[in-house]
Amino acid sequence: MAIALLSACSQDGPPPEPPVPEEAMAAVVDDPGVPRERLARAVDDLFTAEDIGETRALLVLQGGEIVAERYGEGYDADIRHTGWSMSKSVTAVLLGMMVADGRLRLDDPAPVPHWQRPGDPRSGVTLRHLLQMRSGLRHTEGGDPPYESSEVRMLFLDGRDNMSGWAEAQPLEHEPGTTFRYSTASSVILSDIATDTVAEGESADARQRAMAEYVDARLAVPLGMDSLVGEYDAQGTLVGGSHFWATARDWAKFGEFLRNYGSVRGAQIVPRGWIEFMRRPSPAAPDYGAQLWLNQPSGEERDVLFGGALGEDIFAAVGHLGQYIVVSPERRLTVVRLGKTDDENRDRLVEELEDIVALYPSR
Repeated sequence: MAIALLSACSQDGPPPEPPVPEEAMAAVVDDPGVPRERLARAVDDLFTAEDIGETRALLVLQGGEIVAERYGEGYDADIRHTGWSMSKSVTAVLLGMMVADGRLRLDDPAPVPHWQRPGDPRSGVTLRHLLQMRSGLRHTEGGDPPYESSEVRMLFLDGRDNMSGWAEAQPLEHEPGTTFRYSTASSVILSDIATDTVAEGESADARQRAMAEYVDARLAVPLGMDSLVGEYDAQGTLVGGSHFWATARDWAKFGEFLRNYGSVRGAQIVPRGWIEFMRRPSPAAPDYGAQLWLNQPSGEERDVLFGGALGEDIFAAVGHLGQYIVVSPERRLTVVRLGKTDDENRDRLVEELEDIVALYPSR
């Protein structure tokens, strides 16, 4: 026995990894483009690790094909998941369509009527500023205590019946264009602008109906996102900063749409230049574009993605509690993770997502 123990201790290298569970192997296709067992193990880690919260759905698409798909207990391919702040990226695409149609202009003063009164400094806020989170408005995301946070007050407390009205009423804290401040309230202002564009002066019911029809006709139907649905406040304004819902497969279709620069089956749904704009770093934050997070070092104490590791082509739509659509055009890769992960475990979740992306080489 002693000889056997000594022999085991003298072996070089770490002990062999345990076999991949059959459930994990079953989630991966026979030829996923990388070693099947390694991908299955990386997928399994997202469901079994104790320190990353609860993964409810995971899809990996390579070259437009699903190569891994798995759901947590109680979830399946037909269940809609809230996107939380992934919704911001959907809203940005809708604004891009309106800009392409000539109904809005990026660098004109944002069409918020009471900002245009003589002497109001908010008249200097543009659509570009709002999209790039540098409006300068006093929006405090993730404040402490939570009930004083702008997004909490707007969505659930004193602003809930007129969310855009609450967001638009806030004063300037910085000169427009100078300072990055991540803000769900800014995205709701964008949603209000979009809703006004398709239903100006209409009743709340008519605003909601017109915007829902626009989302269906211009985005959901062309992309085949049959499950996509938005929520609206009491004024009929789309809650586009946080409240789009879709199945995991439909969120993956949206990621593929972004990977293909706004094209679906050869049809250009939004101009390629608009997706390029969304992926271009904000002048005030290298790791943020226009309602998309970018895989670049932030220079701040935040690493929403991989801090530049694996390539700066990578970008993501990211939502509260660990919702992710990670896209790498150079790898022809889209990864969707939906679930519930608290802030203190976010770094571990990102590490596990990075492990999946790293399996696929850049072209």
